[in-house]
Amino acid sequence: MSNPLTAVSPLDGRYAGRTRPLAPYASESALMRARVRVEVEYLVALADLDATPLEIDDEQRAELRALYEDWSNADAELVKQIETEGYGEFTATNHDVKAVEYFVRVNLPEGLDAAQWIHFGLTSEDVNNLAHRLLVRGAVEEVLLPELDGLIDQLTEMAREHRDLPMLAHTHGQPATPTTWGKEVAVYAARLGKTTARLRGASDALAGKLGGASGTYAAHVAAYPEVDWRAFAREFVTGLGLDFAPVTTQVNPCDDLAAVFDAVRGVNNVVVDMDRDFWLYVSKRYLGQEAVEGETGSSTMPHKVNPIDFENSEGNLSKANSDLTFLADYVTTSRLQRDLSDSTVKRNIGAAFAHCLIGYAKTQSGLSKVVPNEQVMRDDLRNTPEVIGEAVQTILRREGDTAAYERVKELTRGKRVALDDFYALFDDLDVSEDVRKELKELTPETYVGVGSDLVDELE
Repeated sequence: MSNPLTAVSPLDGRYAGRTRPLAPYASESALMRARVRVEVEYLVALADLDATPLEIDDEQRAELRALYEDWSNADAELVKQIETEGYGEFTATNHDVKAVEYFVRVNLPEGLDAAQWIHFGLTSEDVNNLAHRLLVRGAVEEVLLPELDGLIDQLTEMAREHRDLPMLAHTHGQPATPTTWGKEVAVYAARLGKTTARLRGASDALAGKLGGASGTYAAHVAAYPEVDWRAFAREFVTGLGLDFAPVTTQVNPCDDLAAVFDAVRGVNNVVVDMDRDFWLYVSKRYLGQEAVEGETGSSTMPHKVNPIDFENSEGNLSKANSDLTFLADYVTTSRLQRDLSDSTVKRNIGAAFAHCLIGYAKTQSGLSKVVPNEQVMRDDLRNTPEVIGEAVQTILRREGDTAAYERVKELTRGKRVALDDFYALFDDLDVSEDVRKELKELTPETYVGVGSDLVDELE
């Protein structure tokens, strides 16, 4: 195993431990395994056609499927050897998919005469497009979405616990109508719920093709014109758990992959927005941070406890979004019926997902270390009584005062005021005693509307 300290990429170096869950979906070995799966299942599907003389019994099918089900590092190394050096009767292929074909040939069950049927009528892209989509779906559904679900659960719990804690809101960076801490956290939980649902939908809609060198099934039809190859392809692709793309060139148009990348980017935008807000809440001391024993905040300032997890998440997710934007734009184009520029590009999907995984984990780590500083929040509210001005002018409007807005604006805009200044205004108003009492009962801490109840909108 290579030393992470000598890795070129931080994904396999500094962050190797965090990105390891993606290895079964993003590594070269994973791609080889997925290709073997497609080749094996295609071979079995051909045997099920009445038109072909190929027969594979149950024991042989199990042995074939074990090629990808029991995949090992040794298997990956053999595929690579076939590609770069050659093996046995095969000279070096210098072609990664052809190497997989020969790997299956080398490992055919004893007594099974099927070498000529492996990769029968296929082009490399038939194998690759299916393999990549199986891996992308696995990475999304088995790694990214569970991490996001954990983040949503964490936010939901925090929102419910602090639903009643009043907090001064800030619009344009200036004091604004109060809210509750729980409601503000619930906003992000709700947004992530929607964006992750979109990601699930995009993953579910991934579609594969099996149409041959230019998408016409020409080789298949030439060999067996009586077979309904379109129906065969549809059944085969959907049998792998993918939707079917019936009309393609040699390339499966990657609009479906682009939709996944865009959906991931949408999730990341929400998390980055949250990272920045939580960073600001820490800087305003609305959130206190737990000091981790043994951790150093600054090389020169011993007192520092920095919001490094939110910063690290923001950086990784911003890098991921840059890569995802490039991927979504690039993979949807191909010159005429096929060019190979997308092949090397698609090998970077795992890197983009890895930055996502690091970002989600870092945000969760940051959340686990912060606690609302109730006293600071309440003190800030008490020191900013002008924020009840909205309520005052709205109640006065209700009572028919057409100059209510202007009256409160003159009292408060650009000024530091106290509740006593409002009380003086109320005493001069031509309103009933009940309204005057209603106005005097307004406080920044209680002027939160139904903020706490909005937490119940979370599922």
